[in-house]
Amino acid sequence: MQTQTGPRTVGGGYLFGVPVGDLGWFASLLMGLASGFMAFFAGTFLGIVGIGIYNGATHKNVDLALSYRWFGLSFGILVMVVALSYLGMLWVKRKTRKA
Repeated sequence: MQTQTGPRTVGGGYLFGVPVGDLGWFASLLMGLASGFMAFFAGTFLGIVGIGIYNGATHKNVDLALSYRWFGLSFGILVMVVALSYLGMLWVKRKTRKA
C-alpha cells in the first residue's frame, strides 16, 4: 500500500496543486476568463511568429492582423469556453452534492 507524500497535482478536483473543485462561482468565472485571455495572448504571439516565418520563407506579405483574428481570437474563445464549462460543471456538482 502506497501513501501519498507530495501534493496532489491531477485528479480529484486538483490541477497542479490548486483545488479547482473547491472554487466558488466568482472564482470559477474569474479563472475561466483569465485562462481565455492567456490563451488569446499566447495564440496571438504564436500567430505573429508563424506569419513572420511564413513571410520570410515565401517572400509574401501576409497581414499580421490575421494573427489576432484567426489564431488569437479563435484559440482564446475555445479555451475560455472549455475552462468555463469545466469549472462550471465542478461548481454545479459541488452544489448539488451538498444540497
